[in-house]
Amino acid sequence: LVNRVVSHLVQAIRSKDSCFSSIERQSAGSYYERVKISEPNEFDIMLVMPVPRIQLDEADDTGAFYYVSFKRSPKEKGWLKFLEEDGKLSAFKMLQALREIIKQEVKNIKDAEVTVARKKVGCPAITLQIKNRPSEISVDIILTLEAQQSWPLSTQDGLKIEQWLGTKVRRDMRFRSLYLVAKQNKSEKVLRGNTWRLSFSHIEKDMIKNHGNSKTCCESDRPKCCRKGCLKLLKYLLEQLKMKYPKELEKFCSYHVKTAFFHSCVTWPNDSDWHLGDLDHCFQQCLGFFVDCLQKSQLTHFFIPQYNLLSLEDKARHHFLSRKICHELNNGFPVFHE
Repeated sequence: LVNRVVSHLVQAIRSKDSCFSSIERQSAGSYYERVKISEPNEFDIMLVMPVPRIQLDEADDTGAFYYVSFKRSPKEKGWLKFLEEDGKLSAFKMLQALREIIKQEVKNIKDAEVTVARKKVGCPAITLQIKNRPSEISVDIILTLEAQQSWPLSTQDGLKIEQWLGTKVRRDMRFRSLYLVAKQNKSEKVLRGNTWRLSFSHIEKDMIKNHGNSKTCCESDRPKCCRKGCLKLLKYLLEQLKMKYPKELEKFCSYHVKTAFFHSCVTWPNDSDWHLGDLDHCFQQCLGFFVDCLQKSQLTHFFIPQYNLLSLEDKARHHFLSRKICHELNNGFPVFHE
């Protein structure tokens, strides 16, 4: 159902605006990383647009948010309508154009009931709601620029996977394209909506799929490990706690536990640290690492070491979550049985 709807939209988007003509869909998120828990009712689809050579200017001190401008005037003149007076590429204008095309086009989808959800402040995705009785599927469409150029300086000391996946794998990953998603930077003095945030979801998907220190981990007739099981449990625990305490935990998302999980893979790099039968021990070890981060209010972005994903003004929330997790840990995870 999702593939049908998205294919229809991609065809329409390509034909409606020459800038979008080379857009490609790429699947991201937990369903496609095979770590989805609960029923598959949420999907992330990246619409990836190749862009000519771009210049990146840091928008703040996180090293994650950038202003994008073209190094030379692009051959495709359609880009000009998305530029600000100062030549910056406006994420807001591009998202607006894309949203308009999608809103018009969903009316032409005959074999499914699709609506476009209302815009959420600061959320970079265009969310589709697809009726799938008795429930509903939500699909986040994320506008993504793809630039064939080297990653910015802020990423230089990130992706510390040498001991875990190897130096060559790290080098190959850093040669992959640079992805930027349209994302509002909250610390901008004037919220103009022209910032872009680095995205590594294509690399993360690879690390989760090829996660072994030995290259054969979890292949059909090879020893299995519990890394993915740990990630699923971490996500499930956070999901259940968020349902229980929506207000207190609204600022947390699965990316927090995914990041803690990647750091755990680096801390314990060997496949022998993750034997399939040791799932409960490994899960508690990952949780211990995450709780430690929460107590210090310090969770380093896996690719951008200067970027702390836990903002210091939310210390009370971090401590709240760490208390709830410790309660679960010490009582045999009652939330899993509710």
